[in-house]
Amino acid sequence: MKKIKFYALSFSVITFMFLSLIGCNSSDDSTQTSRVSIRMTDAPGDYDEVNIDVRDVLIKSSADNDDSKGWVSIGNVTPMTYNLLDLTGGVNVLLADNLVPSGFLGQVRLLLGENNTVVKDGVTYSLKTPSAKQSGLKLQINQTLLAGASYDFLLDFDVHSSIVVQAGNSGNFNLHPVIRVSTAATSGVIKGTINPVLTGYQVLASVQVGDTVVSAYANDLGVFQLNGIPAGTYTVTLTPDIASGKAIKIIPGIVVENGKMTNIGDVSLDSIP
Repeated sequence: MKKIKFYALSFSVITFMFLSLIGCNSSDDSTQTSRVSIRMTDAPGDYDEVNIDVRDVLIKSSADNDDSKGWVSIGNVTPMTYNLLDLTGGVNVLLADNLVPSGFLGQVRLLLGENNTVVKDGVTYSLKTPSAKQSGLKLQINQTLLAGASYDFLLDFDVHSSIVVQAGNSGNFNLHPVIRVSTAATSGVIKGTINPVLTGYQVLASVQVGDTVVSAYANDLGVFQLNGIPAGTYTVTLTPDIASGKAIKIIPGIVVENGKMTNIGDVSLDSIP
């Protein structure tokens, strides 16, 4: 008998393309975004197949249990039915990957459709999810998302404990999810301030991350922010408009930690000799 287990790496969360995050220059975190992903992979359970019909992934900034308000789709979710046994041996599937508002993330909801089935001993049974269509499979997250950072959320479904046979002779299977949630930050942020402000001229901040250059312009207050930078040590380059008469500034040895902001503080620009 095959054994399965499945995960959702939410929120992700993530891996990826974080290097291509757009730099955001506002010093107000409430106007900024964080990147999250949700993935699904394997876990043990005594079935031939477990097919889960995922329709959407929703998030809520509040931790309260009022289902009538506050839920927003994370977006970029393609409705699809997944056979979890296809996701064994380290294989995973990305359910959602998008920018969401930064700040407190209270809950995540996995919204399921009607095409949920279990195959046991070669026989296919409907997998009933009475509450999933209306309210979804809700999970308490209670995580503060740093503006510009990226996160993986792992929703670990215990399939063996989650799927139960209904009492009596109906032969129906019900899904009562047992889920463990873990979070991993996969990038950090570099922030700094040009002081004194170079009024009337732009300053481009940039950092080389592998084969990619992540860059952002300083705003009117001289603040710059480089988002989606994986943990490591970097050199920040500040390139002022040549007409300003200021020279390029090189700042080496900037250490970034995942899920944290590295603020290099005030930086002054020297005049071109």
